[in-house]
Amino acid sequence: MQRFLVTRTQTIEKLISLFRSKKQTLSLAESCTGGLCSAQIVALPGVSDIFLGSVVSYSDSAKKNLLHVSAADLNQFGAVSETVALAMSGGAQKAFASDWSLSITGIAGPGGGTSDKPVGTVCFAVHGPKTEMVFTKKFTGTRQQIQSQSVDFALSVLQESLDNERG
Repeated sequence: MQRFLVTRTQTIEKLISLFRSKKQTLSLAESCTGGLCSAQIVALPGVSDIFLGSVVSYSDSAKKNLLHVSAADLNQFGAVSETVALAMSGGAQKAFASDWSLSITGIAGPGGGTSDKPVGTVCFAVHGPKTEMVFTKKFTGTRQQIQSQSVDFALSVLQESLDNERG
């Protein structure tokens, strides 16, 4: 039996096609991935018709000032939380006036983890016209591996969200 492996580029190409067919747009808010997801998207030519931009909000002050994440949420739940991931995604959607937004916030390591939120804990959120989803995943590996796995998971969640909102 032959195993079919979908590459990140193929996933992004499918996403771009879905966005174009729906005549919808995308924005991102990234923290622990430092713009890696956005860079992967814009590596493909001609995406400016669907990709409006991103905010790399690595610090809490950037999350507050650029994405309007509340200080109360950051203090109560921490930057690596589903609450903050949702606020980041919503902030990006508003800032860029996009149809869809995706956020990623987590602990890529090698330091920064706690017993409650170990290295590899990453929260994701997606906002769409009729969609609001949030996920927490735990990844293992080096900093670069955790960042790469986070991008792949984020793109798959976005694709699933787009597929589910068809019609």
